[in-house]
Amino acid sequence: MTARSATTSKAQAIVNEVRRRIVDREWRQGDRIPDEAELAIQFGAARATVNKALQLLAEEGLLDRKRRAGTHVTVNPARKATLTIPIVREQIEGTGLEYSHRVLAQRPSPAPADIAARMALSEGTMLIRMRTIHYGDGRPFQVEDRWINPAAAPGVEKIDFHRINANEWLVRNFPWLHADIAFSAESADARDARHLETRQGTALLILQRTTFNDLGAITTVRLAFHPGYQLIATP
Repeated sequence: MTARSATTSKAQAIVNEVRRRIVDREWRQGDRIPDEAELAIQFGAARATVNKALQLLAEEGLLDRKRRAGTHVTVNPARKATLTIPIVREQIEGTGLEYSHRVLAQRPSPAPADIAARMALSEGTMLIRMRTIHYGDGRPFQVEDRWINPAAAPGVEKIDFHRINANEWLVRNFPWLHADIAFSAESADARDARHLETRQGTALLILQRTTFNDLGAITTVRLAFHPGYQLIATP
């Protein structure tokens, strides 16, 4: 590993931990966080590396950095004009339904040409492919066909996605810097119809999303939603 890649990896680890503290409310909205010198000691990193990590989180909208006033957790960070990737479990539970999910497949697979192009990778790059159904009160909510890049999501091979779904694990652990997102309508093929418990040919809302961090493409996923469900994008 080069010195530059080691610094980048360390900065990403700091991003992940600071984001976890915010998500878990160890640091609450409006709280002033420790200064760079203290964080550098905590994380065993150079101040420049800590600065880089905090800047990434500020660009994401989670931190508010001001000279002399220090760095604070942003109040109402959803007001930042970026797309928030929802955690599907929270979406379903927010409607009063009981969430569950079922992993249909999880295996290492070489990236085919279309997936490699979407993720800016070489064809044949080894990825983790997953297919999952998410349920609300036992009824299908959405089906996802996902490819995960271990190079940009270290440790993915060790995660038991029967216990935590890939969507939630990735959102909580690997903040993204930019994304390619497309919506479309498609007629349900035999597989989608079977998994979503609907008729073949039924019109479905499809979302195709690829997210990237400074290590490359994190994941690309195709989401097919059950007819009648609405997808709400948070600005």
